[in-house]
Amino acid sequence: MPGRDEEVRLDADDIGAELGERATLVQFSSAFCQPCRATRRTLAEVAAMVGGVAHVEIDAEARLGLVRALGIAATPTTLVLDARGRVVRRAAGQPRKADVIAALGAAL
Repeated sequence: MPGRDEEVRLDADDIGAELGERATLVQFSSAFCQPCRATRRTLAEVAAMVGGVAHVEIDAEARLGLVRALGIAATPTTLVLDARGRVVRRAAGQPRKADVIAALGAAL
């Protein structure tokens, strides 16, 4: 598992989708997670509002290796990636739209 001080980068192969031109919101979810549904809506809305931002949802149960490598302990967990795939922010739980927009500032 990458340490906290190490730079973590993800690419299209890691997340199963193309990275956004400017940033990517990566959401780790599980099937019966109610907050995951609300998180999906929030992240999709923000991605639609901000040009060049993609939203990718990953089923945590289907990608246990990646979950373990990234130290994902709960769903939903959201990672904000910059254009190069570098993880610049991470948060567990259901985010507020304003917090997602603010976190994108670190990536843009």
